[in-house]
Amino acid sequence: MADQYGSDFITISDEDGTEFELEVLSTVQYNGCSYLAVIPASDGENDPEYGVSILRSEDEDGEPILSIIEDEQELQAVYDLIMDQLYEDEEN
Repeated sequence: MADQYGSDFITISDEDGTEFELEVLSTVQYNGCSYLAVIPASDGENDPEYGVSILRSEDEDGEPILSIIEDEQELQAVYDLIMDQLYEDEEN
């Protein structure tokens, strides 16, 4: 989702109310759902403990809910789409 003006950031909360800021690297559509590739936002330092996460975005009562992808085939298909998109962006 990065555009000519910079990256997009989102803040999410877990079930305990703890907030996390994430940088959205890319979004793709697959089988009618939206998926986001995200990394933890930081103050300029990347923590090697955390890598890229791919989350499914679903609407629940009009609110976007992010969830992990448990199906390996779905995860691989979305990962492939994201990688294709990133390589396409590099070539342009």
